[in-house]
Amino acid sequence: MSLSRREFLQVLAAAAAAGLPLASRAAGDEKIYDFPRFGNVSLLHFTDCHAQLLPVYFREPSTNIGVAGSANRPPHVVGEALLKMFRIRPGSREAYAFSHLDFGAAALRYGRLGGFAHLSTLVKKLRAERKATLLLDGGDTWQGSATSLWTRGQDMIEAQKLLGVDVMTGHWEFTYGAERVKQVIEKDFADRIEFLAQNVETGDFGDPVFKPYSLRSLGGVPVAIVGQAFPYTPIAHPRRFVADWRFGIEEKRLQGVVDEARGKGAAVVVLLSHNGMDVDLKLASRVSGVDVILGGHTHDAVPVPIPVRNRRGKTLVTSAGSNGKFLAVLDLEVRGGKVSEYRYRLLPVFANLLPPDPEMAKLIEEQRAPYADKLSEELARTEALLYRRGNFNGSFDQLILDALIEAKGAEIAFSPGFRWGTSLLPGEAITLEQVMNQTAITYPDTAVSELSGAAIKSLMEDVCDNLFHPDPYYQQGGDMVRVGGMSYSCTPSARIGARIGDLRVRGRRIEADKMYKVASWAPVADGVAGEPIWEVLSRYLRDKKVVKPGRLGLPRLIGTEGNLGAA
Repeated sequence: MSLSRREFLQVLAAAAAAGLPLASRAAGDEKIYDFPRFGNVSLLHFTDCHAQLLPVYFREPSTNIGVAGSANRPPHVVGEALLKMFRIRPGSREAYAFSHLDFGAAALRYGRLGGFAHLSTLVKKLRAERKATLLLDGGDTWQGSATSLWTRGQDMIEAQKLLGVDVMTGHWEFTYGAERVKQVIEKDFADRIEFLAQNVETGDFGDPVFKPYSLRSLGGVPVAIVGQAFPYTPIAHPRRFVADWRFGIEEKRLQGVVDEARGKGAAVVVLLSHNGMDVDLKLASRVSGVDVILGGHTHDAVPVPIPVRNRRGKTLVTSAGSNGKFLAVLDLEVRGGKVSEYRYRLLPVFANLLPPDPEMAKLIEEQRAPYADKLSEELARTEALLYRRGNFNGSFDQLILDALIEAKGAEIAFSPGFRWGTSLLPGEAITLEQVMNQTAITYPDTAVSELSGAAIKSLMEDVCDNLFHPDPYYQQGGDMVRVGGMSYSCTPSARIGARIGDLRVRGRRIEADKMYKVASWAPVADGVAGEPIWEVLSRYLRDKKVVKPGRLGLPRLIGTEGNLGAA
C-alpha cells in the first residue's frame, strides 16, 4: 500500500474538514442518519451479510494483525488504537459498532445491528434524498444461515430483489455450484440485478463466464461498475463446485476492462470487489483509472476510504464490514467528466433506531415460516459471550472444537478460520438457528484422520502463510485455522516454515514422526463423507445444557509487541 502514516493522518484531517462523519463529530441518536445530500451521483454498498435477514450481534475482532507494509495501518488496527485513529468516542454507539471493546455491555445498551427490514428502511430513506443512486452488493449474500442453506440461497435472492440491489459480485455463492449460480442469473436476476465478475473464465478456452462490467447513466453521468469475484474460490472451497471455471486477480485484464469503460465515456469507474482489503490496496497501486474500490471479503469495517496513488492518479479503497451491520454511502460530485469531490459514510444499521420496512419484514416472515419451529429449538443456554471473529480463535469456535474432540475421541481438533458467524450474549439460548449461523455450508462433513506431528506443523504453516504472507496477493484464505487440544506459538512476521512453533498436546511437545488422532470439518478435498458438523455440535449442546465461560485456546504470539492489530 503506497500510503505513509503521515499521509493517512492528513487524510483523516481532510475528511474531518470536509464533513465526513468521524464519530466524535456525530450528532445525537435521532440524527445519526440525517446528513446533507452531496454531489450528483451516489453509491450505496453493503457486503458479506452472510444471509442474516434478522438483526444480529456481531463482535468485531480484537486481533487483526498486519505484517510487512500492512502493519499498523487500516484495516489492521483494533480496539483502543482504532478508536483513537478514527477519533471515535469510547463508549459511543460507533465504538460499539466498529470495535470489540466492552462488547457485552455495549450490546445490551445499543442493541442488535442489521436485518434486511431495517436495512431496507435506510436504503429507501437515502434513495429518496438523493438524485441518482445504485445499490451494490459485494457478495457472500446467499450463505451463512440455515434458511439460505435449505433454500439454496433463495430466501436471500428474494430479499435482494425486494431491497432493490442493482449489481452484485460473488464468493460463497459459488459453493452452491456453477449451475445454481447460472440459474439465478438467468431467471431470478433477469432484467433486475446484474452479476458481474471480470476475473472468471472458462477452463477450456478462457471465455468470460460473467459480464465484466456495466455502464450505467446516473442522472446523466456515465458510471461503470466492474465486478471482481473472490479470486481464490477454487482454493478456499472444493474445486468441484466450479470445476470448469478459472479464477484469479487478473490485473492486466482488469486494466483492459477499465480502459474500455473509459473509452466508452465512463466518467466514474468503480470496482465492486470481493478481494479482501489488503489485496484491494495493492491492486489500487497497480491498476489505474479506477476511482473507487468498494471492497469486501475480509469483513473489515473501516470508517473512511484509504486513498492509494497509482501512475494515473489515485484510487479510494473502502471496506464495508459484514453481517448486515453497515451500509456505505459514497456521494460523488462529478464535473467535467471526472470526480471532483466526494463524501463517504459507513453507517451502522442500528435496529433500534431504524423501524423495519413492513414489506421487507413480511417477506422475511414468509421465507422463515416453514422452518420457524425447527430453527427455534433450544439446545442449551450460554453463560459466556460466544463469538467467532479474530485472527486465531473465538469462543464459539472453541465450542465447536470441544464438541469435535469429545464426539470423535480425538486428541486434536481443527475448525476452519471462517470470518462469518454471529455472536451470542451471556444468558441467551443457543438454538439450532445459532448453531447453523456458525456451520451452514454445503460441505459440512466431519472427519477423523491420523496425522504425524510433522504433517500437523506443515498444515498449520500453510494456513498461517495464507494469513500472514507479506505479499497480499498470496493471502488466499480466511483467518487462522482454529485449534483445539493443542497449544502452539506463532510469529506472524516470520517466513513460512518458521511461524509455528512449540506445538504441545497435554503439555508434551509434539513429535514429528508420531501419529495423532485429529478431528476436523469442512474438507476441501473430494471423497470425504462424514456426519455434518451441526449434528455433532447440536448433540454436544443438548448433552451439555449450559455453556460456561472457559479458557480460549490461543497461541503464544511472538514479535507482535506494539502491533496495533493485537489488542
